Amino acid sequence: MRPVSLKQAREFVAAHHRHHAPPRGHKYSVGLAGPGGELVAVAIVGRPVARHLDDGYTLEVTRLATLGVPGSCSRLYSAAWKAARAIGYRRMVTYTQGGETGASLKASGWHKVRDLPPRPGWSTAARPRRDLGADNIPRTLWQAGTPPAAADA
Repeated sequence: MRPVSLKQAREFVAAHHRHHAPPRGHKYSVGLAGPGGELVAVAIVGRPVARHLDDGYTLEVTRLATLGVPGSCSRLYSAAWKAARAIGYRRMVTYTQGGETGASLKASGWHKVRDLPPRPGWSTAARPRRDLGADNIPRTLWQAGTPPAAADA
């Protein structure tokens, strides 16, 4: 594992992520180096995209991209969660798209929270917006850790 700047992580995601563009910001990013020191996978961690999850104790893995190195996804999910816990976060979430098994998340000790139906997207005739890659696709919400008690918030 190694720290990765947002610029490096965004460039890696732009080149290697299957269906999403890089996010605009992050709290931190984690990289996995290959035998020669080259970057072979990255995870970008930020505030939860869903406002109701943004409680000050929760982070989201907003992007994870890899060159296909076996075990890299599991290692990054584990490292991202370990770093979050070390600085006081209590929960981390991420999403998979319908048809993805979540095997790397299960191997990292994460658990499935729920399946989510497809969203129609935010575009309307009055305010057209571009599809960001998750419109009309069912998703699964995954979580590591537990949400804080209401008294802690």
